[in-house]
Amino acid sequence: MTRNPERPARTRKLAAALMASALVLTPVISTPAQAFFFGGGGRIVYDPRNHAENILSAARALEQINNQIAQIQNQAQMLMNDALNLANLPHSSLAQLQDAIGETQRLLADAQSLAFDVATIEQAFTQDYGAAAAQGDFDAMIAGARKRWETSVAGFEDALRVQAGVVGNIDGARTQMDALIRESQGAVGALQVAQAGNQLLALQSTQIADLTAAIAAQNRAEALEAARIASAEAQGRENLARFLDYGGGYSPGTVRFFGE
Repeated sequence: MTRNPERPARTRKLAAALMASALVLTPVISTPAQAFFFGGGGRIVYDPRNHAENILSAARALEQINNQIAQIQNQAQMLMNDALNLANLPHSSLAQLQDAIGETQRLLADAQSLAFDVATIEQAFTQDYGAAAAQGDFDAMIAGARKRWETSVAGFEDALRVQAGVVGNIDGARTQMDALIRESQGAVGALQVAQAGNQLLALQSTQIADLTAAIAAQNRAEALEAARIASAEAQGRENLARFLDYGGGYSPGTVRFFGE
C-alpha cells in the first residue's frame, strides 16, 4: 500500500490551526480579565469560587456601610428631637394671671366694716349682734341698730364690687386662653406642650379663685343681713319687754294742787 507523503503534513497543520484558534477564543468567551491571576510559569488561572467570595464580601461591606449611615442619621434625628423637646414655650401668661388674682385679693382686702377675718367677725358678733343687740339704754340700741344696718349695706356693696372685678377678668382670661391654645397647637416639643398645659391649668385655677371670691363675698353679705335681722328681732323683743314693764304698779301718794 502506497502512503501519501503530503497527508501527515496536512494533519499536523490542521491540528496546529485548531490549537491556535482555541487559545485565541478562550479569553473572549470566559469571565472578565480581573477574574484571572498569573500563576507559576506566567500561566493565567481563573478561580470562580474565589471570585464569588470576593463579590459576596464586597456586598456585605457595602451593606454594613449603609447600615452605619442609617444609624448615624437616626441618631442625628434623635438629637434634633431632643433639642425640640427641650425648647421653652415663647409665651407666658403668668404675669397677667398674677395681676388678675392680685386685683381680686385687693377687692377682698377692701371689705368694709367686717373683713374676712375669723377673729374680727367673732369680736363683732360678740359686741353688736345677737344678745348684745338687746343691751344698753335706748340710745345705745338705736346706735347699734344703725351700725348693723350700715354693715349690711357695706357687705352688699363689697359683694357687688368683687363680682364686677370677676366679670372684668373674664375678657382677659379669654385672651390668655386663646393665646395659650395657639401656642400649644404650634408646640414643637414635649416641654412646650407641658408648659402650655401648665399655663392653661393656672388660668383655670385663676378662674376658680375668682368664682370662690365672688361666692364668698355674696355669702358674706347675705350672712350679715341675716345677722342684722336676727339682732333687730332680739332688740325688738327687748324694747317690747321694757315697754310693758310697769315696775311695782301704782303707789298712792300725796297730791298737791296749784296754789297750795
